[in-house]
Amino acid sequence: QVQLVDSGGGLVQAGGSLRLTCAASGRTFSSSAMGWFRQAPGKDREFVAAIIWSGVPYYADSVKGRFTISRDNAQNTVYLQMNSLKPEDTAIYYCAAGRLGTSRVKDYAYWGQGTQVTVSS
Repeated sequence: QVQLVDSGGGLVQAGGSLRLTCAASGRTFSSSAMGWFRQAPGKDREFVAAIIWSGVPYYADSVKGRFTISRDNAQNTVYLQMNSLKPEDTAIYYCAAGRLGTSRVKDYAYWGQGTQVTVSS
């Protein structure tokens, strides 16, 4: 069993930065893939970034070069550093845990409650 609490969202102007944090508990954390997804009004939940147990990161094309995902297994935490934010990044961001580091929502069994990120122009 894995429990996730995500935080760090807020209101920021275009070009600004935010760091999202996901605090995880559960004995399977170190062997789990972790991901960040986002959902904007009227849109499906979409993949943002994932990191597997070995620490290898993967990113959606839309955020490559701007976002960085990292994890600290000792602290049971996952981070998403978001730089050069754009208005189109506005969404609720969710952290997730699963066995595989895929880009598919259905492959993740555990989810945080979501944190709102709003980027103004």
